[in-house]
Amino acid sequence: MTRYALEERRALCETFLRTGPDAATLCEGWTTRDLATHLLLRERRPDAQLGRVLPVLAGHAASVEHDVRGTAWPELVGILRSGPPAWSPSRLPAVDELVNTVEMFVHHEDVLRAQPGWTARPLPKGLQQALWRNLRVLGRLTLRRVPVGVELVAPGLGRLPVHAGSPVVRVEGPPAEVLLFVAGRRDHARVDLAGPNPAVGQLRASPLGV
Repeated sequence: MTRYALEERRALCETFLRTGPDAATLCEGWTTRDLATHLLLRERRPDAQLGRVLPVLAGHAASVEHDVRGTAWPELVGILRSGPPAWSPSRLPAVDELVNTVEMFVHHEDVLRAQPGWTARPLPKGLQQALWRNLRVLGRLTLRRVPVGVELVAPGLGRLPVHAGSPVVRVEGPPAEVLLFVAGRRDHARVDLAGPNPAVGQLRASPLGV
């Protein structure tokens, strides 16, 4: 089994080291250090994640985040590169593929596409197929509140009607580009939108859910 989550993690870490800790990302207001901190907290500090929803843990969460953010950049990137901690189910390759392929891919593109003069990188067919498999669930989740119907189309792979409604807007392109669109990177995703102009405008302007 090809480990796309692992490959994207390694590639993201190489990009982090190349750009440095203060580079821009597509995550509004976040630098590369902010993004790396987010990824480490998500993966290694569930106690800090709970602080986002439980006020009693907010102070603890802020302290943990401060400590992680202050880690020397090469060390911080090295920890991320080492993968999930030993106690995490994501240490299992199948689980890692399930929960981290999209996460690592999207955030890698968040760094790459925020840099001047970026170009879309060529991706292996297997990774495109893996991203397409994730779009059925991700598309339904993120597009559930839009006021129009949405169909996702990837030439050679098929069609996914992910949100009912009328009129219908078709979002077409390689799976990676379609995924970036439904993940909220609409201004940087190279897709074609087909449908009545007002409906296309509504889709572009609608906030996406998570």
